Amino acid sequence: MSVKVLLDTDIGTDIDDAICLAYLLANPECDLLGITTVTGEADKRAMMASVQCKIAGKDIPIYPGADNPLIIPQLQTKAQQAKALNKWGHDKIFPRGEAVEFLRQTIRKYPHEVVLLTIAPLTNIGLLFAVDPEIPSLLKGLVSMCGYFEHKIPNLGQLEWNAMGDYHASKIVYSSIVTMHRSIGLDVTCQVTMEAKKFKDKFNHDLLKPVLDFADVWFEQYDTVTFHDPLAAAVIFNDKICTFKKGKVDIEIRKEKSEGLTIWEPENIDGRHEAAVEVNKELFFGEYFSVFE
Repeated sequence: MSVKVLLDTDIGTDIDDAICLAYLLANPECDLLGITTVTGEADKRAMMASVQCKIAGKDIPIYPGADNPLIIPQLQTKAQQAKALNKWGHDKIFPRGEAVEFLRQTIRKYPHEVVLLTIAPLTNIGLLFAVDPEIPSLLKGLVSMCGYFEHKIPNLGQLEWNAMGDYHASKIVYSSIVTMHRSIGLDVTCQVTMEAKKFKDKFNHDLLKPVLDFADVWFEQYDTVTFHDPLAAAVIFNDKICTFKKGKVDIEIRKEKSEGLTIWEPENIDGRHEAAVEVNKELFFGEYFSVFE
């Protein structure tokens, strides 16, 4: 049976969003109900999502969401990879100001059936949970590429972008009660990487060709891809890829220079969150590329 999924993404900055969307579009077990975009140039991000949907031959509703955080300034103002849009056909006009209402209505239409996958700062989702506080209880699950929990990676700061990009929204989301709330953080996602040359060799399927063009922009600055977001997507369909630990997550919003820190209390008696602590890299890559065979 297919899984109903809603995707909230900041596609256009890190290449892993496009990699993630390609996987969802190709996965026969994924019933992708819609896509919302967030952070600066949300319209251009929607156009990028449209490219991939058209290549996949799927008419997926796409809604640009919030360009700016709830309170703090936007630090991610540009969708850099959008400069590759002229190579591909895509929609250019989208409903404005309707992303949160789209999410709300879709989740209410399918109570306890929808997995909400967030791979971006949580502005749209914070707004959604604030506008309709019953929504978290109506989800089948919330799966987020968000946070940094056990701080085991040398020379990596304590803050993770999706958690701190709109830390007030993150606070709202992690304070809400969801039946299943799983976070896949930097602890595990940073273990799943691929060098540029191998990436270009592997991404040869027709559905992945736009991703390669978007990746060319990424490779102007970086020579490695980290599969942060695709890992979060893959665990929806194969929960053996990651090992999770239950506990409680809180978000720091007051301590200067630590705003957005994910405060992780494993085995907390009020442990309503699950954080990934281990990943089987071979199983992940097997799962990811299997949908393109």
